[in-house]
Amino acid sequence: MPAGTLYRGREGMWSWVAHRVTGVLIFFFLFAHVLDTALVRVSPEAYDTVIQTYKTPLVNLLEYGLVAAILFHALNGLRVVAVDFWSKGPKYQKQMLWSVVGVWVVLMAGAFYPILQHTLTNWFGK
Repeated sequence: MPAGTLYRGREGMWSWVAHRVTGVLIFFFLFAHVLDTALVRVSPEAYDTVIQTYKTPLVNLLEYGLVAAILFHALNGLRVVAVDFWSKGPKYQKQMLWSVVGVWVVLMAGAFYPILQHTLTNWFGK
């Protein structure tokens, strides 16, 4: 085995990267959410303007991305806990990762229309 990192671009490294990226994205969403909610005390009119921008198709697509990030982060976090605390976790981490990805894809497919219904109706009609 070569010296240095053990990942070398395998599934473990990519799940680590995805977990960190989704965590940072969720953090920035929460930061923006606290700021826009605090805006209601400063200027209710400005708050209403911000809320109107949230009703655009672009923001609706970003909401779907937020759900994707939260769901992956949560499922992968459960996998990380299993790897850390289950004695056979390291042995099965690759299979658990692909299980997480499979569950994530199924759940995101099921969330597609309910989340994007408003945008799809605007774009394509009923």
